[in-house]
Amino acid sequence: MSDPLEILLTNDDGIQSTGIRALHDALAEHANVTVVAPATDQSACGRSMSHEVDVEERDLGYAVYGTPADCVVAGLAELGPDPDIVVAGCNKGANLGEYVLGRSGTISAAVEAAFFDVPAIATSMYVPVSDTPLSEIELGPEEYAEATRVTSYLVDNALEAGVFDHAAYLNVNVPVANGDPAPIEITKPSKRYEMDAERDGTRVHMRDRIWERMDPETLPDPDGTDRRAVVEGRISVSPLTAPHSTNHHEALSALAEAYLETGNLPE
Repeated sequence: MSDPLEILLTNDDGIQSTGIRALHDALAEHANVTVVAPATDQSACGRSMSHEVDVEERDLGYAVYGTPADCVVAGLAELGPDPDIVVAGCNKGANLGEYVLGRSGTISAAVEAAFFDVPAIATSMYVPVSDTPLSEIELGPEEYAEATRVTSYLVDNALEAGVFDHAAYLNVNVPVANGDPAPIEITKPSKRYEMDAERDGTRVHMRDRIWERMDPETLPDPDGTDRRAVVEGRISVSPLTAPHSTNHHEALSALAEAYLETGNLPE
């Protein structure tokens, strides 16, 4: 028999969250799992990095007083054994669309792992909301069943299948479990962006209006996107790369070549 996989597990909701406990319990059934997760909620912190952080041991693993990126660096370089894969999640709330790739702490943990050349999976759960803020919605371990099932499946099979020969990490978004397994759709991040802001005296309120347009009947996102897949009840898996590549740009190259000839340089 081969040795069990070594997994570094982190998140951005904090080590006390239901989602990371649910993933830990599922993955630990067939792998060695080392948890290095933020001590407090670090949602939407992106790839913020600290110079030094305090760490303490909890029953689940290491609690780091820092960001998900801090946790990945500390876990890979110091606190844990060399993992075969990094798993981030399960996040309460979806991480959908191109614009969240640099904003989400969950995805940023996977990106940080990619710079270490360690494959990673970021798992988030889409929770439909109406008038109740997501922060006030309580979810039990059973509602993470779909997320834990598909993450376990990908952890068990993606490495050997060669998935990470072509992707640095997978962004996985899962509908809330309803009893029946959902199908997987390979997707691209949606390009929609609907942030706006409104001033009220000395304060400016930022609003992400994309979440107001999640009705399956009127959803503006096309087929093949992560947002449409999840809203229609499928598991979205987006294979992504890091670092981001650059494109050859003839117009920019022409500007660079003409720079010293412009006559606008200081004397």
